[in-house]
Amino acid sequence: MTSSSRARVRLFSLGGTIAMGSESLGGVTHSLDAAELVAAVPAIAGLAELEAVALRRLPGAHLSFDDVVDVAIAVRAAFAEGVHGVVVTQGTDTIEETAFLLELLGGAHAGPVVVTGAMRNPTLAGADGPANLLAAVAVAASDLARQLGVLVVMNDEIHAARFVIKRHTTSTSAFVSYPGPLGWLSEGRPLLVVRPVGDLALGRFAETVLADRAGGRSVGDRAQVALLRVFLGDDGRLAREAGRLGYAAVVVEGSGGGHVTPATAAALGELAGRLPVVLASRTGSGATLSSTYGFEGGESDLVRRGLVLAGWLPGGKARLVVQVLVAGGASCAEIDRELARYRAPAVRPEP
Repeated sequence: MTSSSRARVRLFSLGGTIAMGSESLGGVTHSLDAAELVAAVPAIAGLAELEAVALRRLPGAHLSFDDVVDVAIAVRAAFAEGVHGVVVTQGTDTIEETAFLLELLGGAHAGPVVVTGAMRNPTLAGADGPANLLAAVAVAASDLARQLGVLVVMNDEIHAARFVIKRHTTSTSAFVSYPGPLGWLSEGRPLLVVRPVGDLALGRFAETVLADRAGGRSVGDRAQVALLRVFLGDDGRLAREAGRLGYAAVVVEGSGGGHVTPATAAALGELAGRLPVVLASRTGSGATLSSTYGFEGGESDLVRRGLVLAGWLPGGKARLVVQVLVAGGASCAEIDRELARYRAPAVRPEP
């Protein structure tokens, strides 16, 4: 099936800038429901038979772990009902996290799952919401987008959820990927040049999370994971305090290839004796090193102290992997095993 045959696509609206339009003294607020979003883009009718469902009306910054698990359950149900693809619209503040969490929970979906939003609300000149929605539907309706994992489509670019990061507060080109987008839209049609390697779904751990949430239980509250970012002269106080606050695990963004101060290294080593501690890099691209630097607080030292390497995952996404694993009952050894896939190649050229 191709986009020209009017594939059946289901849209789940969560709110965000793309659904805002009412102005008040404090700024824009939510005013558009899912059906109104679709009605504002008549060209969609030529691409797909679109079914719009409003799941939330929240700013992206207000979405919770449980909210996204609910979306994952709804996505699974949609494919079970025979839809060709799914589009999720939401606030851009947390797109890189929600899209990646959907991938961790979803497995190999029966069709494309595409997340999009808007950088400019509908009251501004050059609002990008309608164009992003049209592009997202075009990708979700295409056979080309199958088996790519969850995608983020913004500014006519197609990004893998595993790579995409929001790198600007207001620009319509805020979303970027390292090593780059998987492709783009040309004359309204998706064009792929790179395909990700491997399914990142977390198997039985994800299934446990989904089942618990489907049973009405909160899964986010029972598996909170702290995210710490080291800084020049870090004295280790935050790392020590994280151990006292009841977190189930800690992810730390070290400088460079995964480096911290001696004081922080000591605190993290003590913490790793009690709960999972994962080491990422604060740089946003590249991978944590494993055996290059041996100084106190270097990555080799931290591995000896029991920290687990996040590979090429930035801290925010490593945190989501750990949260799903902990909520699903994983041991520290199982967390290390699951994170090992992020220490291996992750893309291959599209033939």
